[in-house]
Amino acid sequence: MYPVIEWKDGTVVMLDQRLLPAEKKFLTLRSHLEVARSIRDMVIRGAPAIGIAAAYGIALGVAEMAGRPEPGRTGFLQERFREIVTAITSTRPTAVNLFWAAARMQAVFEQHQGDYPRLRRELLAAAEALDREDYEINRVIGRNGSTLLRDGDTILTHCNAGALATAGYGTALGVVRAAVEAGMKVQVIAGETRPYLQGARLTVWELQEDGIPVTLITDSMAGHVMQKRMVQAVIVGADRIAANGDTANKIGTYSLAVLARYHGIPFYVAAPLSTIDLATADGAGIPIEERDGAEVLNFRGLATARPGTIVYNPAFDVTPAGLITAIITEENVLHPPFGEAIASLQGLRRK
Repeated sequence: MYPVIEWKDGTVVMLDQRLLPAEKKFLTLRSHLEVARSIRDMVIRGAPAIGIAAAYGIALGVAEMAGRPEPGRTGFLQERFREIVTAITSTRPTAVNLFWAAARMQAVFEQHQGDYPRLRRELLAAAEALDREDYEINRVIGRNGSTLLRDGDTILTHCNAGALATAGYGTALGVVRAAVEAGMKVQVIAGETRPYLQGARLTVWELQEDGIPVTLITDSMAGHVMQKRMVQAVIVGADRIAANGDTANKIGTYSLAVLARYHGIPFYVAAPLSTIDLATADGAGIPIEERDGAEVLNFRGLATARPGTIVYNPAFDVTPAGLITAIITEENVLHPPFGEAIASLQGLRRK
């Protein structure tokens, strides 16, 4: 796969996912505000990838002060760092990985703020470490999740929880990749994922790039393919998992979970521990981002409804824990009751 994001010669380079699959274009970002804008405008998306972007954006923001006298002034660095973090974390409120990554960078800042040259080095090192860790974590998630699949299974997925949403392997699609690497013959049905079409534009593209069989359907066909027994499992990613297992993911996920339960199909969530938010007791406390109605009224300049039409455009919904069969993490596969399973995670205790 193409790199989603990387640090290169003092800049942050991102694959512009808005243009896929028609065009593969990389943007070179030279300021933390450009990184923040790219997160907000969905140049980069997917909770783990957003966390990586946040870390690089914060490192870039601090590096912007090089050669200026202010870093040595008492209180300036603290004030400037708060501004940088606020600019980054105000972009996408639902994806908790964004705030988790910012907290990791905050810890590095507090340790090294007295030495500006070293602070710059340590922040970049922390961002690069987070990038590497995510790739390895997703490979473990994939191996753990592949044990839930059988040879010949067809997996329905929603949105894009693959290489493009992470450091390069994927959560939900990481499970698929690991199954293929283990020698299983599996295939994917991808929902288009209105209104931004991440499933059609991104999931289908990256699976085709990997040679994994994939069939595209419209979101409204999901119930039909389940009824026809064309699906043996549903696997999705997550943007935030509450302490009781309630899970926020791309809008339309809840509907799939209800359909899967009715048809007796297992519904799996694949996500790293960094997506679990112990400070949020249940799904009612998860903030749901609402995006511009223009995303629904238009697609790439083509009107899909009359101008001025009232639009409600939440980017995410919450799937209650009771509809989830298992949550696949890098530590293990969690089964209900999820509150107890999550509380027992050793990795969360060390977080």
